Amino acid sequence: MKKSALRRDKYFLRDLHQEIDLYDRKLAYLDKFVEFASPGDREDAEKTLLAKRAPLEKNARELAASGVEYQEKELPRSFRAKNENPAG
Repeated sequence: MKKSALRRDKYFLRDLHQEIDLYDRKLAYLDKFVEFASPGDREDAEKTLLAKRAPLEKNARELAASGVEYQEKELPRSFRAKNENPAG
């Protein structure tokens, strides 16, 4: 069977944004509610989540830079914080 080509449209980007937002929420939960035996264990857990999130973020930023349209309200929380202008 032939593998279908990867989607590179606004719906794929929306799904990427949702998945990145899921990792943002997991990181926030980890930071606030999860207790670890040592600070090293916490860092390992954070590194694992960030390692899974990084390629998603890279892919989403590349798609947005290439002109794939998206809505501001669909951006992950971490992207919205970077896009806000404090001088506004």
